[in-house]
This record gives sequence, structure tokens and C-alpha cells, in this order.
Amino acid sequence: GSLALLRACHPEPTVAVTALITALAAASGRSPLGCLLVASAVLTGQLSVGWCNDLVDLGRDTAAGRQDKPLVAGRTTARTVAVATGCALALCVPLSLASGFAAGAAHLIGVAAAWGYNLGVKRTAASWLPYALAFGLLPAFVALGLPGHPWPPAWSVAAGALLGTGAHFTNVLPDIDADLTSGVRGLPQRLGRRRTRALAPLPLFAASVLLVLAPPGRIGPAGWTGLGVTAALTVATVLPARAGRRSRLPFLTTLAMTATAVTLLLMHGGSLA
Repeated sequence: GSLALLRACHPEPTVAVTALITALAAASGRSPLGCLLVASAVLTGQLSVGWCNDLVDLGRDTAAGRQDKPLVAGRTTARTVAVATGCALALCVPLSLASGFAAGAAHLIGVAAAWGYNLGVKRTAASWLPYALAFGLLPAFVALGLPGHPWPPAWSVAAGALLGTGAHFTNVLPDIDADLTSGVRGLPQRLGRRRTRALAPLPLFAASVLLVLAPPGRIGPAGWTGLGVTAALTVATVLPARAGRRSRLPFLTTLAMTATAVTLLLMHGGSLA
């Protein structure tokens, strides 16, 4: 049914990324119509990526007995998901280009990078690269869609790329053992749980440092607070977890760091122009 189809699109990251970029567009000064176009483009792109992921992983998920996956559980069919994927991707192209050619191209390259991750890059040591590229291009999509189509500041692209890399490590952290069993050997899996836990906070901390120190203007109390919180969370994540290997604490602290960095990015949305 439609609920199973919705479940197959990975709704949590789909909604989170769409909400973040729409909020960034609003903070940058896009009109209500402009924000609606950004939201529609990002949503259709994310839907296509989420559905593509479940289609590509169907064999692996079936072998692992992943009954939480609608396709494996038989609650929807591969044909239905394939048609939905094609429709979402077909809509994503004109919706992206509606913000202008350069902005649309930036977004579509990011979507292509995410598809590349699904189609095989996630099994290589370059698994972090599609995340860095896709997240780095999101501020570019917002900025290039503004009046005059200004290039995004370098700090926003670099912070986006660092945020994406940190998100990749964070996302993979709870599933490293299961991934290795099923033959997925991206960079975090090759490094192993201990080293991934130690490395995951570093790009997120670097993103926060950039977002506090690089944008123009005086650093306010919110900026220093964000930096302090991120530094404390970095230390908490890197220190050996007393709760043991199965602890979700490293995952939750890096998730909190991601939220802090995203908040700092939204605070400087007005500096994208």
C-alpha cells in the first residue's frame, strides 16, 4: 500500500534534509514561492534516492531477513517502487531547474552523487565522497537560486561537505558489523567501529568551527555556545565508551553535533547572498 511505499523512501532523512534546505532557503531570503520550489526539488530528489536505495539493496536485505523493509516483507512490490523512483526523478529535474540553470545543475549533480552512492560507491573506500559532494552543493543550490544568482561563499560549501562526511560516518556507525557481514565495505566499515567512532565527530567539529569563525560579522553568544557544545560532544564521543561496543551513545552524540552544526548554518543563511 501507499504507507509501505512511504516507509520504503527512508522518510526520516528525506524529511530532515528537505526541511533543512527549505529553512536555509527561507533564511537566505528566498520568496515563499522560491522556498516552495526548493522544498519540492529537494523532496523529489530525496524520494528518488531513498526508493533507489531499497531497490538496489533488495537482494542483500532479503538474504539478511530484513522484515522491517517493506519490499522484503512483501508490503509493496519492486515494480511499484521502481515506478515511484522514476516519477520522483522525472519531477526532480524541472523542479530543480525552476530555480535557474546553475542552481538546478548544482542540485542535480548532488542527486546524481547520492544515486552513485547507492549504485556501488558505498562499497568502496570513497563512500564518503558522494555525501561530501551532495551536502556541499546544497548551499550552492540555495545561493545560486537567489536574485543575481550569486556564487555561494566558500565557507558554506566547505561546511556542507564536512557536514555530509560527518553524517555518513554517523549514519553507518550503528550498522558496521551487519554491513561487514553482508559485504558492504565503505570507508567506515574498513576503518572498523572503534576508529569510525573516533573520526565521526571530527568533520562535524570542523564544520562548526567554520560556521562560527568564517561568516562575516561579529561572533555572537549563540556562535560561541554552539562551538562549546560541539567541542564537549566531540570529547564525549572520542573517549572510550564505558557502556561498551553496543552503546548508542557515540551515535547519539554525533547526531547532536550534526543538529548543532545545522543550527549554525541556518543562523548564517542571510550571508549566502
